Amino acid sequence: MTTVKKSSVSTTRVLEWILDHAMILIIILLGIYTAIRTNGGFVKLANIINLLKLTAARLPMALGVAGCIVLAGTDLSGGRMVGLAGFIAAIIIGAMSGGAMSPVVAILAVMVTGIAIGFVNGFCMGKFKLHPFIVTLATQLMIYGLYLTVSNSKQIAVSSFANQPMFYVSGQPVPWYVLLAILITVVMWFVWNKTTFGKNMFAVGSNEEAARVSGVNVLFTIVCVFMLAGALYGYTGFIEACRIGNSSATLGLSYENDAISAVVIGGVSFVGGTGKISGVILGVLMMQLIMTAMTFLGISGGVAYIIKGAVILVACILDMRKYMTKK
Repeated sequence: MTTVKKSSVSTTRVLEWILDHAMILIIILLGIYTAIRTNGGFVKLANIINLLKLTAARLPMALGVAGCIVLAGTDLSGGRMVGLAGFIAAIIIGAMSGGAMSPVVAILAVMVTGIAIGFVNGFCMGKFKLHPFIVTLATQLMIYGLYLTVSNSKQIAVSSFANQPMFYVSGQPVPWYVLLAILITVVMWFVWNKTTFGKNMFAVGSNEEAARVSGVNVLFTIVCVFMLAGALYGYTGFIEACRIGNSSATLGLSYENDAISAVVIGGVSFVGGTGKISGVILGVLMMQLIMTAMTFLGISGGVAYIIKGAVILVACILDMRKYMTKK
């Protein structure tokens, strides 16, 4: 009888583990299927390096969104902030004729812009108790309207050191923005895990009222999280404009959806107070693997949107299942 019970408990634990990691397992199986369908083309060095480059380009934005979700919120304005930042960066680099200091000035300018917008988002939520969905939806629309107004929907070419090769691996270039993404990730890990601000962020996400009673400045924490997210969105806009080679009205389109999907896949819970930087990295990598696999399999744009939507829905369902199980 005891042996039967132990076997039953072991089976239950295995099933629980499979359900907790279902999205990651499905994505890995998709990668294996794609590799088989493409006769190994999917796992060639050139594609692996390209996958890592895409992950490095999108990781900073996901780290910003992750902080908002740790607070049991979200941020829908990130994608349009990326587009606006790309435009500002292109204008500055063009005005300075691509001089040595132009990328530095551009990065600082777009990050300050992101911080300002993040302040508006965080202040409205923390001070007036508005729902993150409503606030960031409103700023998303305003940012896009501002971009269309000042840019007149023009496409501007842009280039800087960020997208230049840092070194080569078997003839495949690895750009500088990969190193920048690693540095940003290290800084964010330190902020999340080794600072009072990071601890306060998780405390507010777990239970805002309890955090307030414990002496945490809730308004300050919320505002700072969204300002930090805004800075990372601005930086992402600079990198994406340089990587693609231009700033256009479509830059940043649906980036927030991809980032949210990646963060949830990586284990940052929508119920708040839960998440790891390592999980965000894994989630972004998995999300980029999905999109790269769809390209290799020749899946059309319309079907790709359906799949990405399904990924978000399933990831949220699995996230809520874990929460209800613990509760």
